[in-house]
Amino acid sequence: MAVKVHETGYGKWKVPVIIIAVIVVLSLAGTGILLSDSLGVSIEEGSKRIEVAEGDGTSSVAKLLKDNGIIKYPLLFKVQSKLGGYDGNFQPGAATIDDGMSYSDILNLIITPSREAAKITIPEGYEIKQIAQKLDEAGIVSWQDFYAALNPDDYDYAFLKNLPERDGRMEGYLFPATYEIPNGMSAHDIIDLMLAAFDNQFKPEYYERATELGLTVDEVITMASIVERETDSGTERAKVAGVFYNRRNSGMKFQSCATVQYILGERKPVLSIADTQIDSPYNTYMYAGFPIGPICNPGTECIEAALYPEATDAYYFVLGKDGSHIFSKTYEEHLAAMQSTEQNISVDDSAIENQDSLKQ
Repeated sequence: MAVKVHETGYGKWKVPVIIIAVIVVLSLAGTGILLSDSLGVSIEEGSKRIEVAEGDGTSSVAKLLKDNGIIKYPLLFKVQSKLGGYDGNFQPGAATIDDGMSYSDILNLIITPSREAAKITIPEGYEIKQIAQKLDEAGIVSWQDFYAALNPDDYDYAFLKNLPERDGRMEGYLFPATYEIPNGMSAHDIIDLMLAAFDNQFKPEYYERATELGLTVDEVITMASIVERETDSGTERAKVAGVFYNRRNSGMKFQSCATVQYILGERKPVLSIADTQIDSPYNTYMYAGFPIGPICNPGTECIEAALYPEATDAYYFVLGKDGSHIFSKTYEEHLAAMQSTEQNISVDDSAIENQDSLKQ
């Protein structure tokens, strides 16, 4: 049984209109009127950036290009799109059209997913919350989506296995680097990109070295994160790590101001006694040994400092007036160093314990 299909007026005349348009376009192209524009658009600024919206069709894109002064002949653009099979394949997102691009070049560009990449630098020592904020401010992904994707069980990396339960379980593993993030990349994929960078930087011999030290990878990264936050000096990092290992091996508390700053969520120049008495597994003034996890995302130099610490007899250090640290073996030496650099003391000195084992 034949079924009669009702057609709109446009649908009824769609094919003939396209045929007529093609004839007109070919005729004009034959005279050279359209040829120069279709083979190479002229953009005075050198390039223009457009935003293709979700669901935009050929007519909408043609109008967008015309309104932005990129193409002169929307009809020619639509015909080339139809004949080339581009219709219905336009991908949403930003696209930069350069001077001299042909209509075909433009069409090929806007059917390409993830065609633009945003370059963003994550500095060494950034915390997860700072990374999330930076990505949000750059318009790459919202901080809410970023936090929602921070589940280590969703990623297949050896270093994420058996992490202790804690807030911010993936702190320390989002490797600081400069990334080119394609337009439209999900929060999960961005995190995976950073984890892959960590995986690439944490070499097989680093796992072996951690075992030699009797440490887990998580403890190595925790130490590296403390070193990252305690000093900016590349020449001091291994020695700072050596001091903290000395304190750990002797049963002393780390007493790292950086761990308390992490709890506070701010970098106070001077910590109060009350700050150092906050009950938290990150507080190395209250609890001996490593805090429960990393306090930032360290770079390669600090990871290597944690793996290959400098042998030292120092158990203390304080920031000197010249920006470098003064290292001391005994508590008395440390007190003298603190007094000589009084304006640089980073914690109320009465909050520092008298370490009886080192008062000789």
